[in-house]
Amino acid sequence: MNGLSIVVRKNKIRSLVTVSLMAVVVLGLGGCDKLKARDQLQQGMQAFKAGQTDAAIENFKKAKDLDPNLLMAKLYLGTAYQSSYIPGAPSEENQRNGKQALSEYQDVLAADPNNLDAIDRIGALLNAMASVPFSPEKMNESKSYWQKHISIKADDPEPYYWIGVIDWNLAYKSNMTGRAEYNHIPANYKKQIHDDQPMPADVRAKFAAEQQKTVDEGYAALKKAVDLKPDYDDAIAYLSLMDRQKADMAATPSERDDLLKNADTLMDQVKQIKQKKAAAQPGA
Repeated sequence: MNGLSIVVRKNKIRSLVTVSLMAVVVLGLGGCDKLKARDQLQQGMQAFKAGQTDAAIENFKKAKDLDPNLLMAKLYLGTAYQSSYIPGAPSEENQRNGKQALSEYQDVLAADPNNLDAIDRIGALLNAMASVPFSPEKMNESKSYWQKHISIKADDPEPYYWIGVIDWNLAYKSNMTGRAEYNHIPANYKKQIHDDQPMPADVRAKFAAEQQKTVDEGYAALKKAVDLKPDYDDAIAYLSLMDRQKADMAATPSERDDLLKNADTLMDQVKQIKQKKAAAQPGA
């Protein structure tokens, strides 16, 4: 091997060593950033638990910047924004908190489409946004995320419960709107219908035509939630409320009475479950 070959070879080796060292440094920096990201995530979780939401948001932002692949940072950042969101509050800051929370959750789903935590948080947030002012469109959008949860994991009772709650809200709003429209007709001023009274036939028929499918879907979802979790008192309570919506669709007084009696029986069941849970609490 001549002298030139030796020099060339040494230069190649030196170059390879240099590249290797640079790679080690880069990987080391990357690893260091990931450690720092997890430290910021931990600090943010502690701040959030202590009620220091603004500080937690800054920690989660830093964690996300240090490690863009750290989905937990995005998930917790969204949760922090969501905790600051007040349904119906018109301020720009409040609206920004809601939109920012949705954006963080969507980023999580972009990387992990089946992330149930992100799916559920979006469902809950959209439901809150739909409540004040009332938005059927957002209600149904919220429902679509609970349905997505079911398509991924069908044996969880919570998404069925939330579908039932949303469907009840849609039916109840329609019910109250129909009654209000009837009561505001001048000819009906002296024959107002109260919330606990049967609807006139034409109002009942319109309500049933608009909401029968929604009520049936919600009732079936709530039944499924109770099948999966027999002591699910909140789901049973909404079954009772849904029976009252069905009663307002009933074609005959006897059918209405039977549904109202069943609603009362379900509420008695809720009371018994709550009492049993309270008695099982430590120190009870």
